[in-house]
Amino acid sequence: MTLKTNLFINNQEVETNEYTELRDPGRLSDIVGLIAKGTLQHVDQAVNAAHQAFRSWALTPLDERISLVLKVANRLEAEANSIARIVSKENGMLLTATRIEIGMAVSGIRNAAELARNFFMPKVLEDETGWVSIEKKPMGVIAGIVPWNAPVVLTMQKLAPALIAGNTMVFKPSPFAPMGVTEILKLAAEFFPPGVINVVHGEGDVGAALTTHPLVRKISFTGGGATAKHIMKAAADTLKGIHFELGGNDAAIILNDANLEEVVPKIVTAVFRRSGQFCYAIKRIYAPEEMYDHIFEKMVDLTKEYKIGHQLDERATMGPINNRQQFQNVRDLIERIKNSSAKIVELGTKLDPDNWENGYYLRPILVRDVDPNHDIVTCEQFGPIIPLVSFRTEEEVIEMVNNSELGLGSSVWSSDFERSLKIARNIEAGMTFINGAGQTPLGHKYIPFGGVKQSGIGRENSEMIFDEYTETHGINYHKTNV
Repeated sequence: MTLKTNLFINNQEVETNEYTELRDPGRLSDIVGLIAKGTLQHVDQAVNAAHQAFRSWALTPLDERISLVLKVANRLEAEANSIARIVSKENGMLLTATRIEIGMAVSGIRNAAELARNFFMPKVLEDETGWVSIEKKPMGVIAGIVPWNAPVVLTMQKLAPALIAGNTMVFKPSPFAPMGVTEILKLAAEFFPPGVINVVHGEGDVGAALTTHPLVRKISFTGGGATAKHIMKAAADTLKGIHFELGGNDAAIILNDANLEEVVPKIVTAVFRRSGQFCYAIKRIYAPEEMYDHIFEKMVDLTKEYKIGHQLDERATMGPINNRQQFQNVRDLIERIKNSSAKIVELGTKLDPDNWENGYYLRPILVRDVDPNHDIVTCEQFGPIIPLVSFRTEEEVIEMVNNSELGLGSSVWSSDFERSLKIARNIEAGMTFINGAGQTPLGHKYIPFGGVKQSGIGRENSEMIFDEYTETHGINYHKTNV
């Protein structure tokens, strides 16, 4: 029986007149589910439900809001296995990767709950002339627009802090991965008053209706820069707040004192995890000229071990691309590289060759001897393809790395902490990792997640996330006439 995913408004499932088929990206002949297609009227219903719920939810004591959000974390943890299968089936990520993602989401919810009390403590000051209290207040209805590549963690990164702050939400999941997110949000909504959590599916018209609705106070969007520009323009008419976590072109700098036996395997994993389809994946590698060939050979040895197959196949170490458009984008990029002087090495083993044309499959690709200004180096490829660029001096590599309008993450790989720290501090990015390509648990809790330049506006995670979902209210009592 094919699963149906309806809209969810005011704690009620809402059927619609039109449903679209969602296909398994690793087996296109399989229909994963039928997704209700929302209308502009559904958006209006959802926003109005959230607006009505906000009146009382905003008055709910902070401790109670925190307690309810923690119940969401516990429920998500308990349902992790069943949710993971749904999400992997629809978005093409390996089941192991989705389970890790859900664990990160649970951790993120609990981190937000722990950090909230300190943030919301009013700052009180007093002197002989007056008394001042600086307080934080919720904004109202928040529109959450989330992508397909890591939908669980990216949804929870918005939901937990927004609800703790006293806001209500209307989510629009990606049409390429709406089922798991909707199921999670329905489970979460059981703990909250009707209207606090709402979900509307749809295409661009639904997104436009949500981002222009007069009762929406802020738009929190994770996705691509082109869409963000449309949202920013749409938000201008009503001066809505915006929060964008956008793409990156994350550079990895290998220094000549790096332990390659330890470093190269970590880098290769960070390149091809999720088939390269995540925002802070390593997307370009810079290697010292004198070590270039050796590093490339080690990358070849590691990459050829990949087994590409269906995301639920336990033998697979890399799954498919999520959708036809992204699949074609990467293939077009490959063709442009073939027409250049760069050299391409395609590696890995097809687990099920007979099913290869029935999914969006690509083998991992290494690119060497590439012009530093070629598309493969300057764009966010969002697929299993990586260029290796040589450099001679630290000054040269820093200049090449910073010659980009994207600046989400980055990494430096070295045996010398002080040397790598100095370079890290000169990189134009929201985050830089040393001898890793992601956050440690400590980093996940305390590092504000986001980018500079065209990689985003605002931050997620850490205590700073609450700034995105609150207004500052200053109260000043005059003791004397001055």
